[in-house]
Amino acid sequence: MKQIKGKTALITGGASGIGKIMVRLLLERGAKVIIWDINNSKIHETILEFANKGDLVGHVVDVSDINQIKETAKKVIQETGTVDILINNAGIVAGKFFHEHTTKDIVKTMEINANAPMFITREFLEGMLDQNSGHICNIASSGGLISNPKMSVYAASKWSLIGWSDSLRLEMKQLKKSIHVTTIMPYYINTGMFDGVQSKIPILDPEAASLTIIKAIENNKRMVTIPGYIYRLTRIGQGFMSLNMFDWFAGTVLGIYKTMEHFTGHKK
Repeated sequence: MKQIKGKTALITGGASGIGKIMVRLLLERGAKVIIWDINNSKIHETILEFANKGDLVGHVVDVSDINQIKETAKKVIQETGTVDILINNAGIVAGKFFHEHTTKDIVKTMEINANAPMFITREFLEGMLDQNSGHICNIASSGGLISNPKMSVYAASKWSLIGWSDSLRLEMKQLKKSIHVTTIMPYYINTGMFDGVQSKIPILDPEAASLTIIKAIENNKRMVTIPGYIYRLTRIGQGFMSLNMFDWFAGTVLGIYKTMEHFTGHKK
C-alpha cells in the first residue's frame, strides 16, 4: 500500500493504545479511518480528539462476537464501500500460569486474538479481491515466536495468528492478487496492557512502534518484528541451539522467561 492518501482504513481496537496512535497517523496521511472498538466512550473521545484531522467514524463492536462482526461489516460496506486497509489490532492477555486460566479466559483470548482477525478479514477480503487491491495488517506478537511462562494461552493465540496471516500472504501471491499482507510481531509495548512486566530488552515506545507499523504498510513489508533483532535472536537461536541451551539463552541471558513474574496488566 504505497499510497495511503484517499484510502479507507479500518482498525480494530482503534480507540486506545497503539490503535489510537495508528488512527492519528493514518488520518495525517489522508486516509478515511473507521474505528472498531468495544469501548463506546473511548470511541467518542478519539473522534472528538481527532475531529480536525480528517474523516473518522467509529463503531462499537465486540470482535469476539461473530454476529456483531458480520452485522457491522455489512453496515461499513453499505455506508463506505470497500475497505482498502484492514488493521487487525484488537487483543487481550490473561497473564497467568495455564492451570490458573478459566475456560472463559482461554475461549475469550482465542476468540479475540486468533479467530476475530480471520472472521473480520473474511468479511472485507471479497471487496479487496474484486478491486484487486488492498492491504491486511495483523498485529501479532513476539510471543508468537517464543514460548513464555504465564503467556501460554496468549502465545497460542499469537502463534495461530502468525501462521494464518503469513499463509494468507502466500495465498494472495499464488492467486496473483495485488493484496498485501503484513504480519507484525512486536515485543512488549508500553500501553498499559502489559503493566508490571520487567524486561532486560527495552519495552517499546507506543509512538515509535505505531509509526513502524504504518511504515511497514506503506512499504508492503511482509513480516516485521519490533525491534528487528527479535526475529534473528529467536529463529537463529532455535535453529542452532539445543533446547536446553536455548532455554538458558532466552531465560537467563535475555531474561524473557521471567518478564511476566510481576505482571498486573491494565488497571481496572
